[in-house]
Amino acid sequence: MPSSEALEGIFERYLSGSRIFSNREVLRHDYVPKNLPHRQHEIYRLGRILAPALGLSKVSNVFIYGKTGTGKTAVVKHVLESLNRKANELGARLRLSYVNCRLAGTNYRVLAEICRSIDVQVPFTGLAVGEIFDRFRLGVNKSRSCLIVVLDEIDTLVKRREENSLLYELTRVNESLRGTWVGLVGVSNDLRFKEYLEPRILSCLSEEEVVFRPYLADELYNILQDRARIAFNDGRLKESALRLCAALAAGEHGDARRALDLLRVAGEVAERNGSEEVTEEHVRIAQRKVEHDRIGEVLESLPLHLKLVLLSVFLFSNYSREDAVTGEIYAIYQELCEEVKVDPLTQRRVSGLISEMDMMGLLNARIVNFGRYGRTKKVRLGISGRSIVEILSDDGLVKPLFHYVPKSIRRSQRTP
Repeated sequence: MPSSEALEGIFERYLSGSRIFSNREVLRHDYVPKNLPHRQHEIYRLGRILAPALGLSKVSNVFIYGKTGTGKTAVVKHVLESLNRKANELGARLRLSYVNCRLAGTNYRVLAEICRSIDVQVPFTGLAVGEIFDRFRLGVNKSRSCLIVVLDEIDTLVKRREENSLLYELTRVNESLRGTWVGLVGVSNDLRFKEYLEPRILSCLSEEEVVFRPYLADELYNILQDRARIAFNDGRLKESALRLCAALAAGEHGDARRALDLLRVAGEVAERNGSEEVTEEHVRIAQRKVEHDRIGEVLESLPLHLKLVLLSVFLFSNYSREDAVTGEIYAIYQELCEEVKVDPLTQRRVSGLISEMDMMGLLNARIVNFGRYGRTKKVRLGISGRSIVEILSDDGLVKPLFHYVPKSIRRSQRTP
């Protein structure tokens, strides 16, 4: 069949070796290079904080934050690898545990992964979190090893209900340990993360802080240049394409992850088109594809209440060209909560969710001062309504709401 022949040709071209890539894996997020340009200060700072662990002296808890794509995870993993290698050389009784809280998903799984790092086995499900924590505490005492726990994307824990209890227990666990200790490193993409923490947790977790600033355009170019030397075959990447990737990512808040995504996808577009080299046009195509994929990933992973708030702004925009104010959004949000049979959050909490989605680029919010009448937020969509419909229509709970006409809008339309 012609289709089978065409597929055979595609497979043969791939198996014969890419003319574009020599090693595309170095352009992926989970690759940790030996050299991390423009992050030496942060590496040395974190290294100095954790170095006393080699002598089994208690280290300060550390809170690391910065926007997505600023090198936080890469730096943490780089320092942990070096620390682990040195500890093995010295025979130091030091254990390291790295957990991505977003991927782990729940208190139970986060704690289970930490337990496994000290050889305490926990069933996949079935125990109370308190029981697991007791096993963890006993396991640390029994191992006689000091433990550094890294909680990456820690903000996903505290934005869920009752999750502060886990962080509280971890920050206080040293009070019940004998001759050993647990040190915490929290990593967050949310610059407002600390607002979610209770004061008793914040005082323990933020003993030291390391802030990662966004990369500048020339710094992103250096990072891409280093990776491109390994990723692409000689003469297959145009200099102008490389510079365009850096410029586009610098315009998106200095996000190195986005820059690497653009470069990798541009190479894949060129490869699939049978092109001899990666050009600016391939980068432009990659930009549209990456943007669509990014929005889809963000929207699909939103918790229900964030989806309902976003949908409230979407429904308002269908009936008005004006920006919505917080009160109008909240009125629609309450109606949607009633439709899906969930309890609404407070208006103050919804205002915080709006700010959160503003930071994510899903909404655009600005503060408007009405003088003696106070201040409010003016809010509009930060992405196309079509993207919202296409992506969230796969959510069976949300899909019927796209056709809902809010009562608050119907009332305003009847007002002469």
